Amino acid sequence: MIQRRQTLQLLGAGAAALAAGRPLVARAAEPTMVTVVKITGIPWFNLVNKGLERGGKQFGLNTSMVGPAHVDPAQQVRLVEDLIARRVDVIGLVPLDVKVLAPVLARAQAAKIPVITQEGPDQEGRTWDVELIDSVKFGEEQMKALAGFMGEEGEYVVYVGTLTTPLHNKWADAAIAYQKAHYPKMKLAASRYPGADEVDTSVRTTLDVLKAFPNVKGILGFGSNGPIGAGIAVKQKHLADKVMVVGTVVPSQAKPMIMDGTIKEGYLWSPIDAGYAMTAVASRVLKGEPIEDGLDVPGLGKAKVDKAGRVVAWNDILTINKKTIDGLIAQGL
Repeated sequence: MIQRRQTLQLLGAGAAALAAGRPLVARAAEPTMVTVVKITGIPWFNLVNKGLERGGKQFGLNTSMVGPAHVDPAQQVRLVEDLIARRVDVIGLVPLDVKVLAPVLARAQAAKIPVITQEGPDQEGRTWDVELIDSVKFGEEQMKALAGFMGEEGEYVVYVGTLTTPLHNKWADAAIAYQKAHYPKMKLAASRYPGADEVDTSVRTTLDVLKAFPNVKGILGFGSNGPIGAGIAVKQKHLADKVMVVGTVVPSQAKPMIMDGTIKEGYLWSPIDAGYAMTAVASRVLKGEPIEDGLDVPGLGKAKVDKAGRVVAWNDILTINKKTIDGLIAQGL
C-alpha cells in the first residue's frame, strides 16, 4: 500500500512537472566529470584525485575517478565506453596507450563529450591535454642527476610504466638522447623496461637487471613506483652505495629511501595540481569559454597554450632530496 501511494505521488509530481514545462528527469545540479587513470590505489593517483576534488569544488563540477586495478589499456577502453554510455558531461583521461584509446575517444567526440587528458599530448581524440612540466626538460634533468651520481660513466637502465605509455617514453627518449650527447662514458645496458607503475613488478625487474648486468651503476625510473621497487631490490642486495636510483616518485612514499640514500634524488610535478588543472580546463570547455595563451588559473598562474596542438601547459618541475622532501610533504605530496 505504501509503495502504491509513493508511486502515485511520483506520477503526480511528474505530471505537474510536465504541465509546468519542466523536464520529467531531473538533471544533476553540477556537470559530471569522471577521470580514467592508469591504475587505481597507488599514491600518485590518490593525489591526482585530491586535485580533481579540489577543482570540482572550485569550478562547480561533480568529479570522480576510476581506473584498472592493474596496468591494462584494454580496461581503460572499457571504462571510457561505460562513461560514453552513461553520458557523463566530460571525460578525464591519463592514457596508457594512445593507439589503443584513439578509437573509443573518437566515439566520445561523436557523442559530443569533451575529453581532457593529462600525460597525453599525442593522444588522438582529446579535446585538450593538460601538462604540468616540459617533457623534454623533465627527462633531461633526471639524466643530469643520474649522471652526477654515477660519476658520468658506467652502465644504466631505464624503467617506464609500459612501452606505450606516452609521456614516460617521451621522458625516457629525452633522457637517453641527453646522455648520448653529453656523457659518452655512460652506456644504456639494455632497452627500457616496463612495469614502473607497480612496485612488485619493479622489484622483480631490478633483481633480474642486477643479475643480468652485474656492472650496472644506475637505474632511472619513470613511473612513480619504479624507483620504489628498484630501491627495495637494491637494498635487498646491499647495493645502495653502488647502484644509483633516480626517478619520478611521490615524496611521502619515497621519504624513507630518500633519507637513507637508497633513492638518490626524485622528480615530479604536483599530481594534486594536475588533477586541479584538468578540472579548470574542463570547466572552461563546458562553458564555451576561450582557452588562450596566458590562461590564468587560480593557484597555478599563467599557462602556455598551444592551440594547434591542443595542449595547456605549465612548467613546475619539483626536485625531491633530503633538503626539500619535508617541505613537499607539508604541501600534501
